[in-house]
Formats: sequence, C-alpha cells, structure tokens
Amino acid sequence: MQDDRHPNQVPAAADAPPQRRRRLVWRGLLVVVVPLLVLLGLQFWWLVDLQQASAVARRAALVKYLERVSKEIRFFYLPPAERALNLPPEILDPKYVRKIAWMLDKNQPEGAARLFVINFRAEGDQRLMLFDPAAKEMMIPSLEPSEITAEVRAIFMAVAPWSILRQRGDAVFEAKLVAEDRDPDHRMILNPILDEGSQLVGLAGLIVDETHFREQVLPQAIRSARPAVFAEDELIVEVLDGDGGRVLATDPEAGRGEIGRKFSFLFTDWKIAVRGRTSTSAQWARANFALNLTLSIVLGAVLLGGLGVVLRAAARELHLSEMKSDFVSNVSHELRTPLASIRVFGELLGLGRVTEPGKVREYGKTIETESRRLTQLIDNILDFSRIESGRKIYHFESADLEQIAAGVLETLTVRLRRRGFQIELERPAAPLPELRLDPDAIRQALFNLLDNAVKYSGDGRDIRLRIQRQGDQAVVTVRDHGIGISKQEQQKIFERFHRVGTGLVHDVKGAGLGLAIVQHIARAHNGEVTVESEPGRGSAFSIRLPISSPAKSADRDDAEERDEAPEWLQQTG
Repeated sequence: MQDDRHPNQVPAAADAPPQRRRRLVWRGLLVVVVPLLVLLGLQFWWLVDLQQASAVARRAALVKYLERVSKEIRFFYLPPAERALNLPPEILDPKYVRKIAWMLDKNQPEGAARLFVINFRAEGDQRLMLFDPAAKEMMIPSLEPSEITAEVRAIFMAVAPWSILRQRGDAVFEAKLVAEDRDPDHRMILNPILDEGSQLVGLAGLIVDETHFREQVLPQAIRSARPAVFAEDELIVEVLDGDGGRVLATDPEAGRGEIGRKFSFLFTDWKIAVRGRTSTSAQWARANFALNLTLSIVLGAVLLGGLGVVLRAAARELHLSEMKSDFVSNVSHELRTPLASIRVFGELLGLGRVTEPGKVREYGKTIETESRRLTQLIDNILDFSRIESGRKIYHFESADLEQIAAGVLETLTVRLRRRGFQIELERPAAPLPELRLDPDAIRQALFNLLDNAVKYSGDGRDIRLRIQRQGDQAVVTVRDHGIGISKQEQQKIFERFHRVGTGLVHDVKGAGLGLAIVQHIARAHNGEVTVESEPGRGSAFSIRLPISSPAKSADRDDAEERDEAPEWLQQTG
C-alpha cells in the first residue's frame, strides 16, 4: 500500500510533471488571452466610434421626428382645405352664390373656424362673403368702420397682397394653397381662383380653429409621428408659442427640449422641441457604450473562465494519467515482491532443502504472511474498483473492535519482526461495547494504516496502535515516528493515486489507494479519519467510529451506497 507522506526536500527531477502542466496552462493562456486582449482593444475603439455615431444618429432620429410632426400637421390641413377651397372661377358669378354655400358646406374641413370667399369681380361690399354653417348660406359682412369685426379685418389684411396683384394685372401661373400667419389670432389657408388667362379673380380661404389645433391636431400629430424605435413614453415633447409660452408638454415637469425646430406650414412662429425622458443623446450614447463595454468584458471574462476550466481539466486529466501510470508500475512491484518471497520459500520447501521442523514452520509462516499481504493488496484494488463504480457494499454486524485490531497485528507479526519493528497495542482502560461495523472493512483500514506506518517509519522501528474511547466515539490511532507529512500535503494524501514526487517515493512502492480506501470505509461507518503530523516527527492517523449512532444497514441498495459515497467518488463516477 502507498501513502503520500513525504519529506520536505524534493528533487528537481520530481517536479517535471507539474512543470509540464504549468507550461501547458501558460501556453494555452497565451494562445487565447493574447488574441482575446487584441479583440477587446479593437472592440473598445469600435465602441468609441459607435458611441459618437450613436449620438449623431439619435439626434438625427429626433430631428426626423420633429419633421414628421410638421408633416402630420401639414397633411391634416392641406388635403381637406384643397377639396373645400378648390372653387371654379365660374362659380363667382352672383347667381351661383347658393352653389358656393353648397360646395363649402359639402366639403367643410375639420378644424376650420370660418370659411370665406373673396370675389375680385364684385364691387365694394360684395367682395367678401362669409359662410354661415348654421344657415348654410353665404353672408356679406358689414364694412362700416364701427361694425368691422377682428375676423373681417384679419381677412382683408391677409388678402391685401393679392388685391395689389389683381390691380396690377399680373398673371398667376400656379394656383396652390398658401398659409397666412400674419395675424396670430386668425391664421388662414388661402387658395387663389384663376380664370382661363391665369388672372386672379378671387380667393377661397379658411380661418384655422386654434383651439382645435391645440387640443386635437397637435397631440395626434405628436403621437402618430413617433418612430417605432422609441418607446411610447421615452420621448418628451414640448411646444412653445411665438412668445415662448408653453402650449403643450407631454411631461410638464420635464426640462427644456434637447432639439427644437419651428413648424413648416401653419403656426410657423411656434417651436416644437423634443428630448429623451432620462437622458440626452450624448448621455444615451455613453450609457450604451458603458453597457456594450461591460458586456464585452463580461464575455471575455467568461471565455477566460471557460478556458481556465478546460485547461484545469486537461491538466487534471494529465495528472491523473501520470498517477495511473505510476499506479500500474507500483502495483506491478507490489505484486512481484510477495510473489517472489512465496516462490523462493516454496521452492526451498519443494526441493527438500529444509528439513528441520522449525525451519519448515518458519518458511510456511512466511509464505502464509506474504499470501495475506498479496491478498490484501488485491482486495484493495478490487475494493477501489467497487468504490469507483459505486458498487461497494458493507455488511454490518456487532463486533469487538479490540479483537479486530489484535487480529490484524497477529497477521503482520512475522513480517514486522523480520524487519525489526515493535508494535505496541494500547487497549482502553474500560472495554469498549460491541460496535455495529463491517469487520472485514475495518481490518482492511487498519492494515492499510499499519502498512503505511511501516513503509514511512524511516529509521524508526516503534509503532503504536492505540484504542480508546472519546465521548461517544471509539478511536483507533496508528502512530509512527517516521518522516511525517507537511501541512500542504495532509489534505491531498486521501486522494486516489496521489503520490507527490519525492526521493522516497521511488524507494517505497505503493498503489496510492490505501488512505483513499480508509477514508471511504470511515465515512461508510458514519465516522471519519484524521491525521496529525509534523515533518521529521512522525504521524498519527485516527479512525473515529460512533458508538451510539447506528451505522448503515447491511441491506441498503446500490443507489443509497452511491448517495453516501464521498465527494471524490461522486466526482469520478
């Protein structure tokens, strides 16, 4: 059997496998980390450019949004106004006044406060006709100075340039709707009426209902123009009149807009502005930059973590492969040693070279001892195979721990005396009660501990096997005065195949399974195995078994056995 207790000094040649594993890890890191760092650097510069482009693109999207609002307003007024105000020149004949009223009533557009017609062919008071929607007739307003309304005055102010054009006799080659914003209280849309000679003969117009514009047209245009890339409440829109007063705001508590422009058709002295609810375009771009950079870094870290896991697994598999190779070599040596002894003594007996009864008994005892040693080695290997596959089952019964320990010592007596070892059995002051345990498994565990103590005693020849009671535990301790174990190795020695490269490991052979099996046996008995050791001062291994708490039953199934397997077994299974 083999343990992993080692002296402090380690020859350089023994470090070769760890050095190879470290070189493998560093090469793998360099192969992946360097390109990854280059990629992250390029990603950073690309994100910087993207941040600037994103800010510009967002500002452009906001500008486009404001343009769409203006277009929505224009589209709301122009087509209906064109249908209502597109009158033929013949209809200006006085006998068709009722037809004018009929056409205006039929096509009266939404959002018009007043429809009117200017007939430049008429004289005096007959030039201006106002449409009365209640009576569905055209009416002629009084032009007495004291009776002229603000509405009539605004109409004459709006058509004054057209009157001058009519007086001069200039031809108008294109009849198209014109918005008139000179009077903020009476904003109008005018359509020139031309005869066959492109002469101006009249005007059809409407006065825009500002209240309807504020409450209906403007909010609807703001909603309809919103691009799909912006959430419904992501943008805050504000409309200011010509004096800077707030006409409308989607969020009255928000600050001033980031980007603004004036309307392009009606209400051209008004300004509409927009901003993000939580940030400006620059702030939004910086936030996206930070998010993308964080994601890139996290992704890089995940890749590095994955690489680390892969390299660690590769190094672990390499290490395991090396340990298994050592295992095969060591087991071969362990098998040859007792077989050689059995063969030699058997041949001597078979050839009749030994005839003295005492010598015959001594050789027979040696053959029996080496056979037991060989059997124990094979049992360890088979048990480890069962443990690895989760098929190891323990059969519990009431047994005397002291008798089991004494039997193990009796088996080792011949071998130990021949090598000069003295083993002292220290029994408890009061006999221990019988325990529920697997006798064969406990014998195997004690044999492994004693075998390790013999192997690693160095020049020491005193080994103590102590049985005692500590509270509700029965404790079996094997103490030697050999080379000891360093603190760094005390946790590793219970790992399968673990044999740290030292000068001693080449002299002392073993399979590297002894302590792993001992730990599994202790845990299967609801106990534990502990170690106390200092380099150069020896080691003490203790198996602690419960006295009061029941152990696992003998008839448990394989699934339960696998559930109770130690962590290292679950990982390898």
